[in-house]
Amino acid sequence: MNNATSSANAPLGRRRFLQATVATAAASVSGIPLVHAQGNDTLRIGLIGCGGRGTGAAVNALRADPNVRLVAMGDAFRDRLDRSLAELRRDTGIAQKIDVPRERQFTGFDNYQQVLGSGVDVVLLCTPPHFRPIHIEAAVRAGKHIFCEKPVAADSVGVRKVMAACRDAQQRRLSVVPGLCWRYHGGMRETFRRIHDGAVGDITAIQCTYNTGTLWHHARQESWSDMEFQVRNWLYFTWLSGDFNVEQHIHSLDKMAWTMRDQTPVRCVGLGGRQVRTGPEFGHAFDHMACIYEYANGVRGYSFCRQQAGCANEVNDFVMGTTGKVDVMAHNITGQNPWRYPAAQRRNDDMYQTEHNELFASIRSGTPINNGDYMCKSTLLAIMGRMACYTGQSVTWDQVANSTEDLSPPRYDWIQLPVAPVARPGVTRQS
Repeated sequence: MNNATSSANAPLGRRRFLQATVATAAASVSGIPLVHAQGNDTLRIGLIGCGGRGTGAAVNALRADPNVRLVAMGDAFRDRLDRSLAELRRDTGIAQKIDVPRERQFTGFDNYQQVLGSGVDVVLLCTPPHFRPIHIEAAVRAGKHIFCEKPVAADSVGVRKVMAACRDAQQRRLSVVPGLCWRYHGGMRETFRRIHDGAVGDITAIQCTYNTGTLWHHARQESWSDMEFQVRNWLYFTWLSGDFNVEQHIHSLDKMAWTMRDQTPVRCVGLGGRQVRTGPEFGHAFDHMACIYEYANGVRGYSFCRQQAGCANEVNDFVMGTTGKVDVMAHNITGQNPWRYPAAQRRNDDMYQTEHNELFASIRSGTPINNGDYMCKSTLLAIMGRMACYTGQSVTWDQVANSTEDLSPPRYDWIQLPVAPVARPGVTRQS
């Protein structure tokens, strides 16, 4: 393992962080063979994490290439794996591409190791975010191409592990594509191309909003340990999800990062708490957060997110410039250079499918895609906002990049696991 990987948990100054993450950009390294670079050999897929998003990713992967097979599946829970497999088999468009006999169905916390050892070429990593660094590291070591859902970690220690793994993947010429799906949307690509080409002049401010209702919840069963209850309800426990500013709002924050060409902000301030979702069944997650991200050139990004029922919902992004304004979700520019993405083209945009199409095309062509740079930066951007909201303090980029907070449990077993107290701004401290 190279030096960068062996020092995955070492602190990073802002300049060295930028230098390190730049190295994860997509590039070819001569002399290192790529698995299934060309030809029509069957690409064998393994699914790790069989919830709704994992099942959807498997559908996309099986439709992305004519000669692929889903050959292995893994999940912490047998019932989730069975439900996912049954749903996939009911899809007549892909059923003939599914070959997952009982001996290649794996459960428990070590299911990922068994999937990786089952002869797969590509893995879909769709478990709760906490497990992503563990699974990405193992998949790269095993020489597998990767689709990984967002975010790529729940804490900064995990992000640094993923950064190192992505550098290793680049050396091995392995593709790494994350579930930050808007970067694979045709309308968004054209919108941001125009932003970067100066369609609204110099950027002055960004607003991103992800206000939604409440999400799913699984009532506790008497037979469940604390660990099982938390893993089954992972949205509401920071060690598993990163809280919803990280797990869900990262989509909007990633568009903020994209607007800024993935430059990192200097500092962030925020506020948040839980007003409605206060019962113990909701763990210790917040239900509202608001942040201001400040960049070195003076641009400020205003970020709002909420998960509360019965409130006005809005999921939207705006970019303000010296000569115009962008309604990002509408792909509409007003001002000196007006433009709107054609509605007919938008109807044909399937970003979930496109990211898998391009992933598998990259494997076939021998030109790997490695999105490690922006997927790590956007995850840290979201963690930065959570840190600011939890502590009530101004958080710098150096602080989040160097944070030693490790949210991992004492061990991976069906143990009793006390819930951490709800964060109290002005009282909670950040390591």
